[in-house]
Amino acid sequence: MIEKIKALIKETEQFAANNKEAVENFRIKFLGKKGIIMQLFTEFKTVPVEQKKDMGQKLNELKNKVQQKVNELKKSLEVAATGQDEDEKTMIDLTLPGDSIGLGTRHPISIVRNEIIKIFSRIGFTVSEGPEIEDDWHVFTALNFPEEHPARDMQDTFFIRQLTDASDTYKSSNKSVSGKQVLLRTQTSSVQIRVMENQKPPIRIISPGRSFRNEAISARAHCFFHQVEGLYIDKNVSFADLKQTLIYFAKEMFGGDTKIRLRPSFFPFTEPSGELDISCKICGGKGCNICKYTGWLEILGCGMVDPNVLKNNKIDSKEYTGFAFGMGIERIAMLKYEIKDIRLFFENDVRFLRQFEAAI
Repeated sequence: MIEKIKALIKETEQFAANNKEAVENFRIKFLGKKGIIMQLFTEFKTVPVEQKKDMGQKLNELKNKVQQKVNELKKSLEVAATGQDEDEKTMIDLTLPGDSIGLGTRHPISIVRNEIIKIFSRIGFTVSEGPEIEDDWHVFTALNFPEEHPARDMQDTFFIRQLTDASDTYKSSNKSVSGKQVLLRTQTSSVQIRVMENQKPPIRIISPGRSFRNEAISARAHCFFHQVEGLYIDKNVSFADLKQTLIYFAKEMFGGDTKIRLRPSFFPFTEPSGELDISCKICGGKGCNICKYTGWLEILGCGMVDPNVLKNNKIDSKEYTGFAFGMGIERIAMLKYEIKDIRLFFENDVRFLRQFEAAI
């Protein structure tokens, strides 16, 4: 049988062809399902054990020789027909002009976030960040949300799990959170609590980051979104300081002709509390469908820090006062760029994102 294989190897080496049909017939003859090599492998099962090693080596050699011969003949016939082989076809012509590569751009949320940070950094605010997975104390209780208080229903919360006791902890982002419940933060105000716990006044920070609420996704709401919370605590801080800070922000973000309006509101962690409206930039305050024909658009909530919040963080409310504010970055971006559907920010449609290249 070894002599038979040697003869077939010699036949393969001597084989020549001048058309593709002959090459294909040669391939089928040796490599087809009913070809010579398949038959030899079938006979190989009956070969004595002591001969299997030499026989197997010869069979593999024959198979490789046949495949090599088929490849060589196909390539030579291709060159004869076209004057080029496959390798030459795929070569890059370095003299041709290159294809332009489209550059990416920052996301509009990132653009607006960075702009907000720059505006407040010019008046002394620094950036503070905290974990997105938090406990009940930092998200609710320390912010003057008593247990079973109806104000907790203002925010539909994603709860992760119930801790077994107050000493149990949940580790996230190299930080530990503790308390009765572990949840996704509903607002970045939790970062303010962490700063007040670890830093003595004066405190002047902004806290940008993601927040999560169990809300139905629509053109004006999403289950996760981005916020910037601000906090200023020092001696003799007044509501006038808050108002001047917000006027400065509104004019820097939306233009020098922007007007503001403060309306009374309620938040458990500020007293008094208010909501800030700006004059509609689309209609110039005359009234349109975007501002619901009022001439005003709401952009944030604010107020003076409730004394209970200061006490919860061991800050003397008789010596120190402060103000806080919070805004949705998506809301600011929608007003700034006249975007009517919040879902566009999360769809990653390149056609939408390319519109903000000039805004970087």
